[in-house]
Amino acid sequence: MPTHPSQDLPASPADELQRETPAVPTHPSQDVLSSPSEESGSRPGPGPVSPRNVEKEFNEIPTRVAVSYKTEGQKEVVKKEVPTSQPVVEKKAVEEMPATPRRSRRDTVQPTKKKKSGFKVFFISLLIFLGLISAGGYFGYQYVQSSLQPVDASSKQYVTVQIPEGANVQTIGSTLEKSGLIKHGVIFAFYAKYKNYSDLKSGYYNLQKSMSTEDIIHELQKGGTAEAQEPALANLTIPEGYTIDQIAQAVGQLQGEFKEPLTADAFLAKVQDENFISQEVAKYPSLLESLPTKESGVRYRLEGFLFPATYSIKESTTIESLIDEMLAAMDKTLAPHYSAIKSKNLTVNELLTIASLVEKEGAKTEDRKLIAGVFYNRLNLGMPLQSNIAILYAQGKLGQKISLADDAGIDTTINSPYNVYTKAGLMPGPVDSPSLDAIEASINQTKSDNLYFVANVTDGKVYYAATQEEHDRNVAEHVNSKLNQTN
Repeated sequence: MPTHPSQDLPASPADELQRETPAVPTHPSQDVLSSPSEESGSRPGPGPVSPRNVEKEFNEIPTRVAVSYKTEGQKEVVKKEVPTSQPVVEKKAVEEMPATPRRSRRDTVQPTKKKKSGFKVFFISLLIFLGLISAGGYFGYQYVQSSLQPVDASSKQYVTVQIPEGANVQTIGSTLEKSGLIKHGVIFAFYAKYKNYSDLKSGYYNLQKSMSTEDIIHELQKGGTAEAQEPALANLTIPEGYTIDQIAQAVGQLQGEFKEPLTADAFLAKVQDENFISQEVAKYPSLLESLPTKESGVRYRLEGFLFPATYSIKESTTIESLIDEMLAAMDKTLAPHYSAIKSKNLTVNELLTIASLVEKEGAKTEDRKLIAGVFYNRLNLGMPLQSNIAILYAQGKLGQKISLADDAGIDTTINSPYNVYTKAGLMPGPVDSPSLDAIEASINQTKSDNLYFVANVTDGKVYYAATQEEHDRNVAEHVNSKLNQTN
């Protein structure tokens, strides 16, 4: 017999749900409405009901769910709230989430700290990257600079290297690197291109390991020799107008390891060695056939015959070979003029003697030609040359620093074959090694009636005169007055 009117009705979905839902003890704080059946007591089911063990996956806090159903008369039954178990976290999230569009909610929940953190990582990475580039650039620059420095700055060794015809900078760099003259051929090639050095010449070169890349390039721009030559250990420069005594001093200043000692004393001894002189006369007959004799009173027989130039001193250079090279240079210089000298009825010794005076008396080519003309006029008239240069040589002072007062007050009465104040004609030989310009001025002199000349002691300008009176006025105006002002 049914005990409650509602039991006659068929079971609703809510009832089914209630029966399948395990009983959950009600928390005292929850306000749950009790159903009519709960007020009248529990209704037994069709059979014995045993409690079912259900694994609790969710929070045990019940959640009230409103359920509605209709009876047969379509009457709406009072809504019941059936407790269900739901995760607290999800409920809280739903309750707190604003009613916004789905995309807006995603945008809202994205954490801003992640953006800032990502930017920070990117910024630090960029700084590290730039730092690595800077460090690489710095060390790369230092590496290139080191590669351009000498292989061995203290080395005195010479290396002979051949640069082939038409070789490009890459080939030249590779050749120099293999010869041990540079550190890196590739860097040499890049440096030459960067500096636009495109005029490197072929040939044989004697280069040193103590040379920098820039030094080597400058040598390659000069051009090499057609054949390999012995490297020069030093250069000896003989200025124009030097005497043998001065040349000997220059030789004595050479530094290096030579086959034999190159000293001033050894040089002076060799230029006075008669056996050596005879050997050279036989070797250069056109030059030395009129060489003055020892009995003529000359100081050195070879004075004036050693051509002033720059000579390469090699490891095999000796005093003898050096003097021979100087004589060979003078012979080569005079070779085009031998016939002209002979046509003037002059010997080579006489021509060089005049040229040695012209070298010192005049500085400009025009003056040298005029001065040579004055000397020829005096020689033709049998007049003494009256050159202070010859007196200074006789006194051993030529080439030294002489004051104007000393020059004006020289002893013109000195007993010497070089005293051209008391003796007519030329000295027995040259007094210095004349330049090519002085030699050619003496061959191609400017003809005039002048017999005198004097140079202004302040500006060097030369004044010429055909008479003694005119010359005396020039001396008083351009020499004596200046000396008085100086005093």
